[in-house]
Parts: sequence; structure tokens; C-alpha cells
Amino acid sequence: MRYRVTYMERTDARGNPSEKPTDYLELEVPDGVVLDKTFLERDEPLAEHNEEQLEEDDSFLSVGSETWEYEVADGRDQDFMDALKNTRMAIECIPIEDDN
Repeated sequence: MRYRVTYMERTDARGNPSEKPTDYLELEVPDGVVLDKTFLERDEPLAEHNEEQLEEDDSFLSVGSETWEYEVADGRDQDFMDALKNTRMAIECIPIEDDN
């Protein structure tokens, strides 16, 4: 089964990622659950302007997102979902239907 997962991504005052959301999943998921992962896109924080640094009043908006697609081993979906929930970083997880 494949899943499209969107993570919350915290950034610094310059809008650069201050952590890697996928690292949280790697710490939680048992070996052999994730067969493959592919980076899809990154959305910039809402507070990012044309300036090099976020404005002081916008620092609370310094959260962007990253979207990844995961291939999960047969029968290991619940292990994946449990690990994803434990990260507290996933904001959306959508199962992707196979075209087969």
C-alpha cells in the first residue's frame, strides 16, 4: 500500500527548515515497514515575504509543510499508521490506490 503524508515543518526566522519531519517517523517505525519513500513537495511558511527574514509579528506563521509518498510492506499498514501518529508531525495521511 502507498500513502501520501504531509508533515508540519517548522522553520527558522529566515524560512529555512529547522528540523526534518521524516526523521521523526524513522525513529518510530519498525524495520521492514517502509519499503520506499519519495519526496513530493515543500510548501513555504505562510509568513514568508519577499524579504530574507520573517517579520517579527509573523513568527507564529513560520510553519510550512513537506509532502512525501511512502510504500508500506503488505500487512504492515497499522505499524506504519501507529508510528506516524507517534511522530506528532503528520498533518495528513492519504492512502493511494494502486492502478493494478
